[in-house]
Amino acid sequence: MSHVSHLECSVCNRRHEAGKVQTLCECGGPLLVRYDLAKTKTTWNRESLAKAPPNMWRYSPLLPVQDPNHIVTLGEGLTPIMKADRLGAQIGASDLWVKDEGLNPTGSFKARGMASTVSMCLELGLSKIAVASAGNAGSALAAYAAACGIEAHIFVPRDVPRSNYIECRAYGAQVNLIDGLISDCGRIIAERKQAQGWFDISGLKEPYRIEGKKTMGFEIAEQFNWTLPGAILYPTGGGVGLIGIHKALLEMLELGWITGPLPRLVAVQASGCAPIVRAFQEGATRAQPWPNASTIAFGITVPSPLGDELMLAALAQTSGTAIAVDDAEILSDLNAYAQAEGLLLCPEGAACLSAVRRLAASGWLTGSESVVVLNTGAGIKYPDTIDARSLPVLPKGYAL
Repeated sequence: MSHVSHLECSVCNRRHEAGKVQTLCECGGPLLVRYDLAKTKTTWNRESLAKAPPNMWRYSPLLPVQDPNHIVTLGEGLTPIMKADRLGAQIGASDLWVKDEGLNPTGSFKARGMASTVSMCLELGLSKIAVASAGNAGSALAAYAAACGIEAHIFVPRDVPRSNYIECRAYGAQVNLIDGLISDCGRIIAERKQAQGWFDISGLKEPYRIEGKKTMGFEIAEQFNWTLPGAILYPTGGGVGLIGIHKALLEMLELGWITGPLPRLVAVQASGCAPIVRAFQEGATRAQPWPNASTIAFGITVPSPLGDELMLAALAQTSGTAIAVDDAEILSDLNAYAQAEGLLLCPEGAACLSAVRRLAASGWLTGSESVVVLNTGAGIKYPDTIDARSLPVLPKGYAL
């Protein structure tokens, strides 16, 4: 049973009632789910996880769904975390790990957030959901909405990866191709949602997607046997996963499941869209919109993320950093990892490897500390992104 206490504004700390349809605070701040952690300590402990289900719902006491009958699940969570010895040696990180979120339903970490949010929409009696997406969030929403009979309306840029468009259509969602970026998709939803009766579940515009995504933080701690890694690198667009991991770490700290110091969190962006990196370097608490955003790492092309304050706070509170890498580096490290470790990463995950390479070279990473990279999706979903010119030349008689 969930131990939800209330919802709290991340900006003004105003308390909001749980169990009701909520969006943003009156001040415009995203709402966060708060739990009765004192009660949780007396009824739940980490040893009980040995008998818990092998998916993200093993952490149900700190997830928002009250009635288990409302849980919509496709088996999301508990993804593997793998040692990358060969590539780690090449890039100066001897204790490098990759958590592969590509093995989630619909092939990305977005399944976690959508499982939580769609379950709550079912519990709250909502029947029409809309989302602005760079691709994978739309695919995940389409799948989970289909699984419980909720109507899904998905707005994506016209140049969205074709695999995402095909997925959304196959699940029966209403797909709207928009000329522009994810921010343009969000603007259109805002203009039309009241007349159409849509509930907008775009990143941080409701409290529950972050709750599903925070389970990545629980899993990393559990998979490291409650001894935390030195750093966690996360490909950062809307940043809900980064914020969620930080939230999970703080909750586990209060429960006494882990001890400090916390892992240093690293926001990884592409040089063609790096509003958080720029704000971090300037010492700002808010990020300014990034003009003319463009990168092959489509999932992190978010020029004006709503969660900028929360991301920058997470970096500051964990002595973390923010770094931008070039598209050419991303492609190079995507191929390098595939050839060294046998796993095809998504471009966003590969960006984190490029960041490890840079941070190790600069001395920010020691080279011996444990480092976790989040690969947020399956690389096979992006066949058109991997430029054939970046692949090795094949012997005569072979063909791609």
